[in-house]
Amino acid sequence: MRHVSRHAWMAAGLFFVALGTIGIFLPVMPTVVFYLLAAWCFGKSHPEWAERLYNHPTHGHHLRAWRDRRAISRKGKVSALLAMSASVPFTWFTLGWPWVLIPAGVLAVIGPWIWTRAE
Repeated sequence: MRHVSRHAWMAAGLFFVALGTIGIFLPVMPTVVFYLLAAWCFGKSHPEWAERLYNHPTHGHHLRAWRDRRAISRKGKVSALLAMSASVPFTWFTLGWPWVLIPAGVLAVIGPWIWTRAE
């Protein structure tokens, strides 16, 4: 059973790396969030791969800041809040009521949480 679990965590980690890599090219998708999830999955299946993510030259410092201090950079906070804020009118114009309540609720709950994280 442990063997299957390890493979499942590794598959999930690879999936999140793929999503994070797509996020590099698509501005509407986050990158670091998916890499954080990938590092967590790799930590359960293949710790060496998690360390490779933590030592990545571009995104590694964001991952280490979260792992060590639960910190989000000011730029990351602003980007996340702007993206969440933009999703509210976008959802209003594309899907309307009551669907707009979903991004509005996420912004109301997650927005303050993001802003109050250490930098």
